[in-house]
This record gives sequence, C-alpha cells and structure tokens, in this order.
Amino acid sequence: DEVGVVVDAITRLEPREEVRLDPDRLAELFVQLNQQGAEDVVCRAMEEISLRLAKVNAAYDAADLERVRKLSRSLVAISDQVGLSTLARVAGDVADCAAGHDRVALLAVVLRLQRIGESSVTAVWDIRDMSV
Repeated sequence: DEVGVVVDAITRLEPREEVRLDPDRLAELFVQLNQQGAEDVVCRAMEEISLRLAKVNAAYDAADLERVRKLSRSLVAISDQVGLSTLARVAGDVADCAAGHDRVALLAVVLRLQRIGESSVTAVWDIRDMSV
C-alpha cells in the first residue's frame, strides 16, 4: 500500500509582534540632554542598531557565534539606552543562544531579532516624525 498525503493549501506564517518602547526612558533622555541632544542620541542609536543588525546576520552566516554573541550584547545596551525594551530582550535571547552554541534555536531568534529590529527602528522614526 502506498500512503500519500495531499496538501490542499499551504499556509504561510507571517509572525508579527508588538514592539515596545519605554516612553519614560525616552522622556528621561530629553530631560537629561535637552531636545537636540536627545534627538542626536536617538538618531545615532538607530544608525548603530541598523548597522549591528546587519553585522549579526553576517556573523551568523559566517558561523562566528562569539561575534554574534558580542554584537547582540551591544544591541542590548544600545536598545536599553533609547527605551527599545522588546529589542533589548530579543537581542539578549540571541546572545544566550549564541553562547550556548544552539544553532537551531539561534537561527529562529536571529530571524526574530531582524523582524523586531526593523519594526523598532520604524517605530522610533514614526514617533520622531510625529514630534517634528
């Protein structure tokens, strides 16, 4: 007997997750640094986040798990600085998976980091555009 499975439809999963910004952290930056100083810090942070997300991908592709771990740790610090709590948490998860050399889990979390990173950067630019 030949057993076959017929697939009538393929469901494509498109994971979406809400990005969390800590408005208190952003407000604190504005109080500490004045408007121009805070905007400069946020702009530099967004540039660094984008750059480091690309570097995490490259390090993962090169199987350099130690570099993935270090870059992810730096993403935690930068994200915390500007109130991107979801991004900081996911970057910490990437660092933990890289430290544990779990490549299967690491792939899933690196992909999640990219989604959250892109959404976080967009959310910050959207907030900035509304305040101008």
